[in-house]
Amino acid sequence: MVIFPIIIVLSIVMYVYYKVAIMKSKEPLTQAYFNAKSRICLGTFILFFGINQYIFYQSPFSLFVGIAFAIIGGVHLNRGLKEVKHYRKEWRRLNES
Repeated sequence: MVIFPIIIVLSIVMYVYYKVAIMKSKEPLTQAYFNAKSRICLGTFILFFGINQYIFYQSPFSLFVGIAFAIIGGVHLNRGLKEVKHYRKEWRRLNES
C-alpha cells in the first residue's frame, strides 16, 4: 500500500505550509481560516498514520493504537471541516463586493 505513505507525507507538508501561512498573515479571520485548514491536514495525517500502522504491523496492540489514532484524527478532521465552512462563510459575508 503505497498510497498511505503518500497521503501521510502530503498531509504533514500541507500542515506545515498552513502553519507558516498563519505567521505571514496579519488578519485574524485569515489566520483562523488557515488554522482550520491546518487542523484538517493534521487530522488527515493522524487518521492515515493510524490506519497505516495497523496495516503494516497487524498486531492487537497496533489495532488498539490504530483505532485510537483514527478516532483522534477523525475528530480533528471533522472539527477542521466545520471550522473551514464557518470561516469561509464569514469571510464571504465580510468581503461582499
